[in-house]
Amino acid sequence: MRALCPPWCQQGFNVSDTSFEMLGLSEPILRALSTEGYQTPTPIQAGAIPLVLAGRDVLGLAQTGTGKTAAFGLPLLQHLAAEKIAVKPREARALILAPTRELALQIFENLRLYSRHLKLSHAVILGGVNQNRQIAALRNGADILVATPGRLLDLIGQKHLRLDHVTHLVIDEADRMFDMGFIRDVRRIVGLLPRKRQSLLFSATMPGEVAHLVNEVLRQPARVEVSPKVIAAPRIAQCVYHVAAGDKRTLLNTLLQDEDMSRVIVFTRTKHGANKIATQLAKSGYKAEAIHGNKSQNARQRALEDFRSGRARVLVATDIAARGIDIDGVTHVVNFDLPEVAESYVHRIGRTARAGAEGVAIALCDPTEQPRLKAIERLLKHPLEVIGASLPPQNAASKERPNSDTAAPRPRARRHRNPRARYGRGRNAA
Repeated sequence: MRALCPPWCQQGFNVSDTSFEMLGLSEPILRALSTEGYQTPTPIQAGAIPLVLAGRDVLGLAQTGTGKTAAFGLPLLQHLAAEKIAVKPREARALILAPTRELALQIFENLRLYSRHLKLSHAVILGGVNQNRQIAALRNGADILVATPGRLLDLIGQKHLRLDHVTHLVIDEADRMFDMGFIRDVRRIVGLLPRKRQSLLFSATMPGEVAHLVNEVLRQPARVEVSPKVIAAPRIAQCVYHVAAGDKRTLLNTLLQDEDMSRVIVFTRTKHGANKIATQLAKSGYKAEAIHGNKSQNARQRALEDFRSGRARVLVATDIAARGIDIDGVTHVVNFDLPEVAESYVHRIGRTARAGAEGVAIALCDPTEQPRLKAIERLLKHPLEVIGASLPPQNAASKERPNSDTAAPRPRARRHRNPRARYGRGRNAA
């Protein structure tokens, strides 16, 4: 069966007028999308899906949260279902590489949902958990294999997997692979693949090392770049408190007194700091979990599930999780520590205002972090609204809100006298 590519996909189109049916997706996939409530493709999906269906190598440049998994996953599933090739034991037909365990699991789970009406087998390989189940899952082979690079190479070295017959390769979040030191592993894996294959690479940014990888992996790729000049979602109201480092925890406790902060992610720079904040919040009566690279896979999964289900109100995370958390309904993101790299700020706050919702991003900036704040504001091309220059008083409700008049997006048009109340409202914004 030949892959479909509508003629208009090469001529440009208005994304708002595009439907998944127009992209050439098969009926079983459309049925799965309908069940999940998806109606209109995102720009990266509308741009990439026809190209992947046409068999092109694709370079996709888009920020996190733009729907990249469906952009490569839907046409990939359609290819595999149409080819009707029996997978061999200890082999895979399609390989998807992800930098983090959380992202690998989310891709795996999403692809299972999208392929619920297709007869395709799936497996996921990642570190931090016992490998025996993963070895068992590979015994009969898998049509789709999602993996993190380190564990994949381990199992290849143990002769539990061969990549001789992989026909489709996806490298997701390539810039994150570079940040985490996985580029060398990725190159080793690519060297084990057949030269005749379709390759897709997705990245939020294009540092030099990623550009080199693109030249090595992709052949005459089509480039799909989505809104590169849009730095942060306009639905995110952003503000900053200037506060002494020693007062940050007290300020965080004070902010959390607002019940509208119902699902909050707090970002820190260090794993130790994440644990410390989560423990302190728990002692203050808030249900909080920490997630970072030193946690076992099971512990990280439990923390994410508690946060997703609402059993935990606050998730404290390091940057390693910034691109791996895909949970709707996050009302607030608090940058307890400002990130060392300004771009990480954008990835962090992108955890809120998902699926058309509105959200709030609050930065806590101590005097030593002023250069980082300036770098963030240069990237955003506007200053963050200053809400407090110190710890807000306990009787803040009786105080006037500092007069501020900026272009930063607001979650509500109504002005609140209490700054904590004002920035505690993001879910039901008008």
